[in-house]
Amino acid sequence: MPSGRAAPERGQDAGGQSADAGTPAAERETYDSEEIAIAVSDFFGVTAEAAGVLVERIFADLGEPVGYIIGEEASGAMGVGLRYGQGDMVLRGETGRQRVFWQGPSVGFDAGGNASRVFTLIYNLDDPDRIYQRFPGVEGTAYFVAGMGVNYQRADYVTLAPIRSGVGFRAGANVGYLAYSRQRNILPF
Repeated sequence: MPSGRAAPERGQDAGGQSADAGTPAAERETYDSEEIAIAVSDFFGVTAEAAGVLVERIFADLGEPVGYIIGEEASGAMGVGLRYGQGDMVLRGETGRQRVFWQGPSVGFDAGGNASRVFTLIYNLDDPDRIYQRFPGVEGTAYFVAGMGVNYQRADYVTLAPIRSGVGFRAGANVGYLAYSRQRNILPF
C-alpha cells in the first residue's frame, strides 16, 4: 500500500527542508512504517513489536524510504576487514526486483567474523542505477550470539540504512565503505 506521500526531494531531509536548493527533485512514492515493520518482522522472523521499535527509530531519523534491499552477507576482520553480500532491491512503483551485490573493506579496532541477513532501507534514490556506487560508513559491531543493529551510509544524496541480524563472534568498531555493483566482485575495492 503506498503511503500517498512523496519521498523527500534529493537534497532535502524528511521534513522537506532544503539541504541544497540547486539539486533536482525526485518524486517517488514511499513505504510507511507499518509496511516496513511487517516486512522486517517477516524477513528476520522476529515479532512485529521488536521490528517496530527499530523501524520507528530509523523513520524518526530519516523519514519514509523509497525502497529496500533484502539479502545476506558475510564479513570478517582482524583490524582490517572485508564484507561481501548480495540481495534484491525493491523500489516503490517499480515492477520486479533488481539483483545487487556489495563488497567493501574496513579498518578499525574490529575482530571476528559474522554472517548476517540484511534489510537495507533506501532513501532519495530517484534512479535505480544510482545504487551502483561506494557508500562510506562507520560501524560499531557487537555480535556475540545473535543481535540486530543498524548504521547509516550516505553518498551523492542517497542514504542507505542497513538493518543487520547476524550470528557469529565479532566485536569492535570500524570505518570503511560498501561498493554496490551489478555483479559479484572478488576484490572489495
